[in-house]
Amino acid sequence: MLQILQIVLPVFLVIGTGYLAAYLKFFTSEQSSALMRFATQIAIPCLLFLAISRLDLKAEFQLSVLAPFFIGALASFILTSIGAWFLFGHKPGYRIAIGFAGMFSNLVLIGLAIVELAFGAEALKPAFAIVALHAPFCYVIGITAMEISRADGVGFSATVQAVVKQVFSNAITVSLLLGIAANLLNFTLPEAANTALELIARAALPVALFALGAVLVKYKISNSVGEIAMISINMLIVHPLIAYVVGRFIFDLSDDVLRVVVLMAAMPPGMNAYAFADLYDRAKGIAASSVMIATALSVISISVWLVILQ
Repeated sequence: MLQILQIVLPVFLVIGTGYLAAYLKFFTSEQSSALMRFATQIAIPCLLFLAISRLDLKAEFQLSVLAPFFIGALASFILTSIGAWFLFGHKPGYRIAIGFAGMFSNLVLIGLAIVELAFGAEALKPAFAIVALHAPFCYVIGITAMEISRADGVGFSATVQAVVKQVFSNAITVSLLLGIAANLLNFTLPEAANTALELIARAALPVALFALGAVLVKYKISNSVGEIAMISINMLIVHPLIAYVVGRFIFDLSDDVLRVVVLMAAMPPGMNAYAFADLYDRAKGIAASSVMIATALSVISISVWLVILQ
């Protein structure tokens, strides 16, 4: 158990340090947002570009690796949306926003750090493959469902435009696409440029974790305890459980790959859950609170999954 804590605690201690620094006013809200912007708009895109450009695409982008994670994500979205309807009586737009919070995992800010600490740098290869498809998959599902469900839906053409704009106006998505293009074209950066990107990329995960904690200070806890509990259960238990069953019994994944897929599926909701809710002005309090509460609870749930997987 001590070994598990040595894997999980450093990540959440960095998040907690960021939260404490912002709470004690060492960082203003604007400074915290700027730090997060550096992490998500510059450092993480550099990290992902380098990783994807060097990845063996044919070896890592396999249906058997990707399907367990994304089947679990889609199932979690459907279950959370249905629960928001039947258990809590929310209107269509709120159901989809809550469902999105039950689907979009914090793979980049927390997932990559946990996987590397738990299983080593080599284990990041299947993790990067999942990350590459994660945002496009979730936004296509979420935006399409939202536009169809809204009473003031704007039609198929506008829905497609909204999906394309949201997916491809994201720095992380652009960096992934550029990395894939560089990989396929066998393009190599000049040594100086490559070294510069590596220097920036080294800051990505620690800065992102610290910034995540600092940014979480500004979100208030919602009174929607039931919805938050439902999202947390789906994200921290149901999604990884489905990924485990599908990966183990349908695709017969090796233990090394299966534990990476399941651990990535066990991550709490990402900040994009709130960004999506804010985009449509639906269930913003629930989305923000689910990010905070599930992130805190994931200290325990990730530890349990690591015990199971190891």
